[in-house]
This record gives sequence, structure tokens and C-alpha cells, in this order.
Amino acid sequence: MPELDLVAFRRDLHAHPETGFDLARTSDAIAKELEQAGLTVTRGIGGTGLVATLARGQSTAGVALRADMDALPIEEATNLPYRSRHPGRFHGCGHDGHSTMLLGAALRLAQDPDFNQTVHFLFQPDEENGTGAAAMIADGLFDRFDITRIYGLHNMPGMPLGHFATETGAFCAFEDNFEIRITGRGGHASMPEKAIDPIVTGAAIVTQLQTITSRSVSARDHCVVSITEFETDGARNILATNVLISGDCRGFEAHVSHTIEQRMRDIASGICAAQGARCEVSYSTSFQPLVNDAGATTLAVAAAGSAGSIDAQYGRVGFSEDFAAFLQHRPGAFVLMGNGTDGAHAMPLHNPGYDFNDSAIEHGIAYWCALARSG
Repeated sequence: MPELDLVAFRRDLHAHPETGFDLARTSDAIAKELEQAGLTVTRGIGGTGLVATLARGQSTAGVALRADMDALPIEEATNLPYRSRHPGRFHGCGHDGHSTMLLGAALRLAQDPDFNQTVHFLFQPDEENGTGAAAMIADGLFDRFDITRIYGLHNMPGMPLGHFATETGAFCAFEDNFEIRITGRGGHASMPEKAIDPIVTGAAIVTQLQTITSRSVSARDHCVVSITEFETDGARNILATNVLISGDCRGFEAHVSHTIEQRMRDIASGICAAQGARCEVSYSTSFQPLVNDAGATTLAVAAAGSAGSIDAQYGRVGFSEDFAAFLQHRPGAFVLMGNGTDGAHAMPLHNPGYDFNDSAIEHGIAYWCALARSG
């Protein structure tokens, strides 16, 4: 069987991005390559997720290595020859590269006559919305497969090629989302005294929400409260009746999340009461904090060191990762891997001008293979 051109495979995924759970083409392309290589492939786990098992030796228990498959619902702004052919969909986070690297590792290990372990290769849907891991778990992932530890990886723009980074313990933040709905009384812009202006009320709430970080949470704790949307139903000469404020909160500890929520409810209800408006606050968690197991991180650091250079005390990062859900069921570790320091490879994740670096593929494969061989 001819060797798969992994760069061409990655670029094909890039040209045909799929989002959320709608990953039929992506999942099928990966599954076919794995099946042809002789792995046992189980499709349809958590929707379009799949698990490919390579079992060598006597034990059916093994490590799980995970890659995400989904793209983003944004427009690509590159002029690459393999740019997205689907308007409004774009692999702007590098999941095309993640899937390709894990596929490459599976194919390499399958061809290695000396490999004598069991390893499960997980390809996950809907990482971006934070629901894909839960869907696979709910579909019996840890009941159907004997998984002892689980590992994940994400590329990092601006980090040199061949360099890895991680942190024992808390590594990626939780993500909470909120909506504050304010109801006032609309009216004519020339007679504000006859109305209850929810925009003035909302503006006061936005200002006071900033005091949660500065006055309600200890300086020792990471806490971010970001207002990302402010919507009204007003017009040029019409005072609004309704305002919707929404946003995003980050931290690492449960008590920080609880403090943010309680203070947000107190601030919104207090200001609305003072202004004569009404409000409803909804607050939910989209991503749990990602916590690396110490023993698993030691193995990940060793594997990364054999594949390149490694910063084992990188510190915490403020973004969130759906991989955290897996770590609530099995010990494991998550690492970052350099995507390069120039051009599109150094553009931030989720930027329309970003591109995964094909030169990183071999580094990722080397890491995954070393980790699988560590048992």
C-alpha cells in the first residue's frame, strides 16, 4: 500500500472544513485510511466521532490519544491554493493539522512490527462549542474502550517548531457564559422622563461588572470578565425597551466561578431595582478547567523531549479546551506544540489569516508515537 501523503491529506481537510457535529466527510476520510491500515475502527461515537484501536500484545487496556476534527464558522482570509471552498467555514484553529498528525501516528505505529501496546486513537467532533467530548462520553466511550490514560495536543502559533509546553495541574481555564436581559419602558427620545431607559441601566451594569475582578476576587486568583455583546431594540429617536448584555468569564477554580456568578446577579438586580427596570440573568459553564495529572504529565514531558524541546513549567493559559471533560474521567495530560513564528503560522488561533504549519506534522507524529510506546 503506498504511503499516504499527509500534507496533501491535511490540505484536503483544510479545503473542505466542516463544523460542530456535521463532520461526515472529515470523519469518513480519516476512518477509511485507518481501516485500510488494519486498525479496528468504531464510527459514530458521540455523533461523528470515531475511535481506532491498534491492539498488540496480550492486554486490551491502553492509552487514548485524541485529536479534534471540527472547523470554525468564520470566513478564511488567506489566498492559499488550498483555502476553504465553503464560505463561512474555515480551519482557523488547526484541527485539520491535529487530525492529520494523529492519523499519521496511527499509520506509523501500525507499520511498526516492534510496537507491542494497545492504543486508542480518538477523533472528536465539536470541540469548539465544548460539547463533543461530553457526547462521546455519554455514548459510552469509557465503557466500550479500556482506556487507562488519555492525552491531547494543540498547536500554538508563535511558538517555535519542535517546541512543546505544558504544566502539571491546572493548565487551561474554565469558560463561563452569561446573558443579562434588561427590560425597561421604551419611549420618545425627546421625553426620557416618561421612560425607563435600559441602555443607561445596562451601561451602569457594564461598568460595575468590572469591579468583580478588581474588588471581589483575590489578586492570587485568575479572573476575567469580558462583555462581548450589547444589543438593544432602540432606534434613532426611540428609547429602547430591551437590552441584552452577554459575555464570557474565565478562571481556574470553582470558587472563582461561583463568585463571578453571585456578584453578577447582585450587581444586575441592584442596579435594575434602582432604575426601576427588570432583569433576568442566565449563567452557565461551557468548559471546565483542564487539570493535568502529575504522572501522566511526566510521561508527556518525556515523550515531547524525545520529539523536540519541552517547557514543563509553562504556566497556566487563559483559553479553554473541551479535552478537560475527558480528564474528569481518566488521568491524562494536555500539551501545546509550536506552529512556527512567521507569517500565517504565527497568526493567532481563530484569526482569518491563520494556517496550520505542515512542517509541524512530523513533530506531532513523533510525539504521539513516543507517548504510545511509553505504555
